Amino acid sequence: MELPHGIRRITTPLPTRPGHVHSYLLPGEDGWTLVDTGIGLPDAQEVWAESLAGAEVARIFVTHFHPDHVGAAADVAELTRAPVHQGTLDYAQCELVWGNPNWPNRIAAWFTSHGVPAEITEELIGSGDVYRPFIRFQRDPILLDDGDRLDGWELVAAPGHADGQLCLLKDGVLVSADHLLGRISPTVGLWPASRPDPLGDFLESLERTIELAPELALPGHGDPIADPVGRARELIEHHRERLAFAEAALTDAPRTAYEVSFDLFGAELKPASRRFAVAETLSHLEWLVLHERAERVEHVGVVAYTARQLGRRASA
Repeated sequence: MELPHGIRRITTPLPTRPGHVHSYLLPGEDGWTLVDTGIGLPDAQEVWAESLAGAEVARIFVTHFHPDHVGAAADVAELTRAPVHQGTLDYAQCELVWGNPNWPNRIAAWFTSHGVPAEITEELIGSGDVYRPFIRFQRDPILLDDGDRLDGWELVAAPGHADGQLCLLKDGVLVSADHLLGRISPTVGLWPASRPDPLGDFLESLERTIELAPELALPGHGDPIADPVGRARELIEHHRERLAFAEAALTDAPRTAYEVSFDLFGAELKPASRRFAVAETLSHLEWLVLHERAERVEHVGVVAYTARQLGRRASA
């Protein structure tokens, strides 16, 4: 798909929702900059060889370490012989999660500590590991940070969906990865070893987007966003409303993030969706704690939350 300023969009399939992910080719004097690589399915090199159709890729940039963005980085680097660039923090977390055989055990303990029953934890871990065989990130990439430039594009930190996510900005165009999405709200979850306030980070990132005032955003999923500032404001309001729902779900009696996730996201979720629902519920509950609108308690290794003002709502 051809976009303004000679940018090209390449869409590759995902085995789970939303069913696709976008990568972008940004034109430059010495060749193309490829932004994100999709998931590393067995035929990744063949798919990319066809998609690139002979385009000379000068460099590859990974916006964040999630499977559908970093998964085929090593495959595409081998195919194109182009160097891979990635954020410093993002690569550290990429190694921690995808290069660490003990990570599934750590995630399991994390969910258990937040009230997820053992049998459900096994399902959640299984759903999360479905992508692991298809992640071939590039070791020792060229590391970049907020404010750096890559072939004329400014790198803009956008923590929230991923702590180290970096977007690219040039001539009013923001390659927004999963920071801004048009029809859905990016998942903003609290995970082991993540920054302590991902929702606060995301809200600040959205405010920065409003200040930068891009004219067009090119997301990792869905259609181009013609009003990025308006979309940023919508997402801020969405999370303000969800924070109010989370606060209203708390009582004098301690409730775990797993329990509150049913209030926020309903009961009819598959394991993969419940996994993200618990993490996103946690990001909202921790924001409430940090802003003295809720309290965190821990008993026998299980973390739970209560209303800040005791007696504000009677427990059932």
